[in-house]
Amino acid sequence: MDFSFSEQQEMLRKIARDFLATECPKDKVRELEESETGYSPQLWKKIAELGWLGLVIPEEYDGMGASFQDLTIVLEQMGKHIFPGPFFCTTIEGSLPILEAGTEEQKKEFLPRIAGGESIFTMALLEAGGVYDASDINTRAVAKDGSFIINGTKLFVEMANAANYLICVTRTKDGASPEDGISLFIVDTATPGIKVEVIPTIGMEKLCEVRFEDVAVPAGNILGELDKGWSVIETVIRKGAIAKCAESVGGMQTSLEMTVAYTKERVQYERPIGAFQALQHMMADMYIAVETSNNLLYEAAWMESEGLPCAKEAAMAKVYIDKSYKEVTRLGVRLHGAIGTTRDHDVSLFYRRAKAASTAFGGSDIHCEIVASEIGFTK
Repeated sequence: MDFSFSEQQEMLRKIARDFLATECPKDKVRELEESETGYSPQLWKKIAELGWLGLVIPEEYDGMGASFQDLTIVLEQMGKHIFPGPFFCTTIEGSLPILEAGTEEQKKEFLPRIAGGESIFTMALLEAGGVYDASDINTRAVAKDGSFIINGTKLFVEMANAANYLICVTRTKDGASPEDGISLFIVDTATPGIKVEVIPTIGMEKLCEVRFEDVAVPAGNILGELDKGWSVIETVIRKGAIAKCAESVGGMQTSLEMTVAYTKERVQYERPIGAFQALQHMMADMYIAVETSNNLLYEAAWMESEGLPCAKEAAMAKVYIDKSYKEVTRLGVRLHGAIGTTRDHDVSLFYRRAKAASTAFGGSDIHCEIVASEIGFTK
């Protein structure tokens, strides 16, 4: 078990760090938060040219054929710079499910377009309950004349306002269990009957309500087996949790760096506030949380890349990193004082992102249940 990066991975991290430092300054982040689309087409084109959109897509579909761990390295750097846009949803919620369950025809049709930056994907999963559980899926897809007619409402769909395609999670029958009867469809957002509305959120990311009203989807757009799609969603939740942890670890690192630098410069009582022991202990706690989070992240990412069972490790990482990101940014705001609470200061950007990240791909409750199950407890 070796979590150290290879020479190629170190190079990837450096390229990502340098590129994002130049192309994604915090004033750009604030500008895109306020924009209608939430992303920059010019920046999107540049990351496509770097090959990042096709990192985990095999070369036969115009991708780079890299590992899932390579993707987490890029996502960590994106978290450090709060990269705005649909990269996360396109790669994690779009390309990964197609790789997992798509037919050869679907892979040939969609994966090269994702890798080239031509198509933006996202997943329409959550509903009124807001939980990552099959029992909450009530959006219906009914077979009719060689198509399926979808009706229902999805919530918190990332970047649906800019997406070309949705992977919509539906119920196609009432089975013996909530997981039985779940089917996934690739839906063109230009299809009549789809209505999208951006929901205001604390993170100011573009999370949307998507309403399906008699939306006709060809039967050939089923992703995976009819009525047996929930296993694909479980994979997306696990990989998505690890990927979100990577973003969070990057955000924690920047929050710590900013806070340490500020406490060395801010003078009070004729000396830097970082000279006070109580504040040093706070920053020591922040550092410990960052380092522990980093270790948990890359253990889970390495195991996922190696194809090893890692439900427990992914859940452990998600629980610990969610809590740590919120605590590190809370202490960062506290140590910056009043200025840290303003929207104009960078530390507040990360504080808001920490709150938002803690609910993505399941909060602490669902992942604690996974850990409990993995160590031998049953409901």
